[in-house]
Amino acid sequence: MNRFFYILMLAAVLTGCSEYQKALKSEDIATKFKMGEELYNEGHYSKANRLFAQIVPNYRGKPQAEKLMYLYANSFYKMKDYYVSGYQFERFATSYPNSEKLEEASFLSAKSYYMLSPVYSKDQTETREAIEKLQDFINVYPDSEYVSEASKLVHELDFKLEKKAFEIAKQYNTISDYPASVKSFSNFIFEFPGSRLREEALFYRLDSAYKLAMNSVEMKRTIQDGIVMLKKNRLEEAKEFSEAFKETYSTSKHIEQVNKMQADIAEELKSYSAKS
Repeated sequence: MNRFFYILMLAAVLTGCSEYQKALKSEDIATKFKMGEELYNEGHYSKANRLFAQIVPNYRGKPQAEKLMYLYANSFYKMKDYYVSGYQFERFATSYPNSEKLEEASFLSAKSYYMLSPVYSKDQTETREAIEKLQDFINVYPDSEYVSEASKLVHELDFKLEKKAFEIAKQYNTISDYPASVKSFSNFIFEFPGSRLREEALFYRLDSAYKLAMNSVEMKRTIQDGIVMLKKNRLEEAKEFSEAFKETYSTSKHIEQVNKMQADIAEELKSYSAKS
C-alpha cells in the first residue's frame, strides 16, 4: 500500500514538473500566467517567478498587468530577494496609484529595505535608507493597519544606529584614546537623548574623562584670555560629568565607581585650591 502511494506521488511530481517545463517553453502567455499563479498560491515562488518574468513585458497596458506585477514583486519578497522586491514594489506603487494593493505594496517595499539592513557593526547606509522609507510610509498612511509594525521596525533600526555610535565611542575608551571617546560619547548623548544606552554612555564618558584628567601631565598653553592649565580643566570637566551622572542615575550599578572617581577628582583639585 505504501509503495503504491509512493508511486502515485512520484507520478504526480513528475507530471507537475513536465507541465511546468511545457509552460516555460510555451508561447502562450495565458498558460504561463495561469500556471505561474497556481505555483505562487502553492508556495513555489521561484518557479512562479520564472514564469512571471517571461510574460511581464507582454502584459504591459493590459487589465491583468496590475495583478501580474503585484504577484511578480511579491514573489521576489517571498524568495527573500529584497533588493529586487523593494524596487518592484516601488515600481508597482508608481504604476498603479489607484490599486487596492497600493498600501500593502508600499509597506512591503519599505519593509524590503528594512530586511536589507546589516548588523550594527557594518556600514549603516542601508539602515538609514530603510528608516527613511518606513517613515515615509507612516507619514503617507498614518491610519494604515501596517503602521504599528512599521513603527516597530523604525525603532529597531534607530537602536541599531545608536548601538553603532555607542560601540565606536566605547572602542575609543578601550584603546585608551580618551579625547576621542569623550567627544564621541558627548555626541552620542546629544544625538540620542532618549537612548536606552544613555546610562552606559554617561558612565563611559565620565570614565574616559576621568582617565584623561588623572593621567594628564601639568601643561600650560597661552590663549587670548591668559594662561589655562589643561589638567585642571580636564579635572573640572570630569567632575561635571560625575555630577551629571549621579543626578540622573543615583542608584546605578556604576555608582560605587562613580563615587570613587569623584573622590579622586576632588582630591586632585585640592592642590589647585592650595596654589590659588
